[in-house]
Formats: sequence, structure tokens, C-alpha cells
Amino acid sequence: MTQAILPGTGATGQQATLGVMGGGQLGRMFVQAAQTMGYFTAVLDPDPASPAGLVSHYHVQTDYLDEQGLAQMMQRCAAITTEFENVPAPALLTLGAHRPVAPGADVVAIAQDRLREKAHFVRCGVPVAPFAAIRTAEQLAAVGDELLPGILKTARLGYDGKGQIAVGTRAELAQAWASLKEVPCVLEKRLALAMECSVIVARGWDGDVVHFPPQRNLHRGGILAVTEVFESNLPESSVKQSIEATVSIVNELQYVGVLCVEFFLLADGSLVVNEMAPRPHNSGHYTLDACDQSQFDLQVRTLAGLPLTPPRQHSPAIMLNLLGDLWCGADGQPRVPDWGGVLALPGAHLHLYGKLQARKGRKMGHLTLTGATVEAVRSSALQAAALLGIEPF
Repeated sequence: MTQAILPGTGATGQQATLGVMGGGQLGRMFVQAAQTMGYFTAVLDPDPASPAGLVSHYHVQTDYLDEQGLAQMMQRCAAITTEFENVPAPALLTLGAHRPVAPGADVVAIAQDRLREKAHFVRCGVPVAPFAAIRTAEQLAAVGDELLPGILKTARLGYDGKGQIAVGTRAELAQAWASLKEVPCVLEKRLALAMECSVIVARGWDGDVVHFPPQRNLHRGGILAVTEVFESNLPESSVKQSIEATVSIVNELQYVGVLCVEFFLLADGSLVVNEMAPRPHNSGHYTLDACDQSQFDLQVRTLAGLPLTPPRQHSPAIMLNLLGDLWCGADGQPRVPDWGGVLALPGAHLHLYGKLQARKGRKMGHLTLTGATVEAVRSSALQAAALLGIEPF
């Protein structure tokens, strides 16, 4: 990009439009950030009730590979981003031939394939869990005993614990691969984890990189449940190592946009990279309420070529993921969570995504608790969890 796309009304009396591929909650929060800065927005998503489409100036309701839909996005938008990594890379390639697209099709394609992703991590010199590629029966038979017990993961289209099976023996491994229809997979050795963390960075067209502090994460059933961000939430050595590794990964990709890298902190104190997401991330939603710039503000800035300034966190924060399970009572009947009780807590910030139907495991919103001290934030967060029926942490 040679010239920044400035917000607000220009010399022609028109406002620049920024586009996003995908209409989920990440797209919704990008749209809201862009509109706050004075941009018009366009969303391409096939769902007529998509959370982002409902709040955007324009909603192109087509499939991601629909030629007319892509043409509309190119006609309306000065630049285009994506809100999830499984937007078909060919769609981004088509758009990128005519408009600035960040992140680009090439790096999204790497993130869509766990084997290519791991190869990139290895090139960057970033530690990964021991693994083996399984594309053929011969590779399955050649798996070393040292990789068991492990986790078999589909190479493509896996997220939130989907496409993953824990295996302890060769027989279980063979059975798991068969149940996954023998698609290309990666087998990762199961490691003794102390905790999980993630780092979110933003990189501009000019190569400038800024980052948020590392987030400590708790997953349940493969889905993020709790994120805690404050000083001393992680060992100092892990903070430094995770930031350096993430910056190395984003620079090696020549990436433009917001990217999250997830890490495992092992019981022996070492750190290994798990995976990356070429977009804003669930673990960074706290930035909306606890930082002077959110991850979505930085997504707008990187896409539009605006200056990047290091974000500053002004409050300790704990974020609770709100899944559709909370709308289901113990008797199986629908219920309304106790929002009144939750919002009576100090420092409670409720974000619901406008999804019309609650389902178990579906991300319906998040709740961030902020305060002057870690102790106060933790107290409010545990009270909120109790009110909502979320398991304590």
C-alpha cells in the first residue's frame, strides 16, 4: 500500500469503505471499530442474520467464492480484511489482485494447513511439540513410539477442539485416523502442560510491529473459557520468549494485520508454540475494555495503513467466554442468564454478539471484568462465574 486510507469524509465528500470477509462476532467488532473511526463498512457473509452484517453499512449476502459478491466487495471497498482463517484463500487472492487485502491469501493459506504452519514455525526457529505428518498408511505405520500418547489433528479446518482426537496406542491412532476419513493429519506428542498463553501482535504495511501483553488462557473442551491479563500472570521468562517468538513469526511471514499465536507453557518451564490465527482472537477481547486501543482498532489501522502506536493496558482484566450453554437451564429448558446480577458487579463489561439462537458450545458473547487491583478483578470475575453457572477457575 502506497497511501493511507484516511477515515472520515474526504475531499470528494465520500467516506472510505473498509470490507471484511466473514460476518461473525470478530467481523462485528471490526465493523464497530471502523465505524467509530469514521469509515463505512461492507461485510461479505452468506448468513442473512450474521452478527457483522446486521451492523454494517453494506451486507453482501453471498458465498465467499461467488464472483458477483467478490465484485461487489471490490467495487465498494478501498481495502479488505478477513475475520476467520477458513475464508477460501482463492477468494482473498481474487480480491488481492484489485484491492489491498490484509492478511494476504498466501499467509492465510499457511494458517489453514497445520502441516504448513508447523513448517513455518520450524523455519522461524520457534520450538514446537514433537510431531509427525500422516497423509498415507505408510506414514501412519512409521510413527515413532515416542509420539504416543498424542493428539491426532486434521491438517485443515480444525478449530475450537474440532478435528482432534486424543490417542494413547497405535491401535487408537489407526482407529482415530480412520474415523477422520484418512484425511491428511498431524500427530502431536501430548505434553505435560503448566498453562496456556497467547500473544497478539499487529504489523503494518511498513513493517512496524506492536503487541499486547501475553494473555494467560484456560481452555475447557477445546474452547477458550477464561483469559487473565495482568502483571505477573506469567513467568517473566515466558513473557519475553513468547513475545520474541511471535514477532519472529509475523516478520518472517511479512504479515500485515492482527495475528495471534498460542503457546503451551510446559511443566519444565519451557515454551512451545501451538498454532497461529491470522486475525483478532478470542483471548484478545479484553482489549476492548482494558486497553487504550483494542485489537480491532489495530486491525483497522493496519488495514488502512494508519500509524501504529504501542497499545497500553490501563487495568488488570479477566475475560469470561459466554457460550450458549448458559442459556440452557438444568432442566434443559431455555433460560435468561442473570445479567442484572452480573452488571451490578464493579468493572463488569458485557458484550453480546447479536446471535439469534443459543446452542451448546456456540460463542454468544464475552464478559470482561476490570478493576484497580488483580484481587478486586478476580473477586468480581468469580462472583460473575457463580451467577452465570460457569465453573470456577
